[in-house]
Amino acid sequence: MVLNIENLQIPKGQSFGLVGNNGAGKTTFFSLLLDLIPPSTGHIVNNGVQVNTSEDWKPFTASFIDESFLIGYLTPEEYFYFIGELRGQNRADVNALLTNFEDFFHGEILGQKKYLRDLSKGNQKKTGIVASFIGHPEVVILDEPFANLDPTTQIRLKGIIKELAAQQEVTVLVSSHDLMHVTEVSDRIVVLNQGEIVKDIETSEKTLEELEVFFGKQSAIEESGN
Repeated sequence: MVLNIENLQIPKGQSFGLVGNNGAGKTTFFSLLLDLIPPSTGHIVNNGVQVNTSEDWKPFTASFIDESFLIGYLTPEEYFYFIGELRGQNRADVNALLTNFEDFFHGEILGQKKYLRDLSKGNQKKTGIVASFIGHPEVVILDEPFANLDPTTQIRLKGIIKELAAQQEVTVLVSSHDLMHVTEVSDRIVVLNQGEIVKDIETSEKTLEELEVFFGKQSAIEESGN
């Protein structure tokens, strides 16, 4: 996917939602933010650090994009402690964080003596999301965090993201196909279409309706083109 974004600024402490149809460029955008793919032109600056020329952004940035971020032969506990070591946290620090997510884990993650590769897609996602919170990151990037989660867990996750975003120093970036979920957790929503920004709106009571109208028109255009 080719992205054509002339300029996009995300203020510190903002809860930022990214939406768009399949192939719009959402994952490409996040991959550029994390230096997983190089930009052909232009660059991304994270808190004063250009991400493709320095690694100084990594200590304060965390993310979960997909299951490739996990290490399949580790148990969830081993994975959490491994991420903790990378982020300067000891086991007690990690354990203290994990106690805040017992409801989110729903008794299916910790103490199960299962490898990450043997967990369901939903439980793998829960593990990756919580791991991204280890070490007090200032920037958290979550790609499609609501996918593969049951409704109860989605509701819990929305609460977690809102609480995280309420900490003014944390910038949260979330992409989602679910317009309702992303609207509920975001201060601002950017709509991508074929690699370009077509909407950039502060969320309000009318945002969900506005997005539904926009994507309804997109669907009609695609159908008429077939």
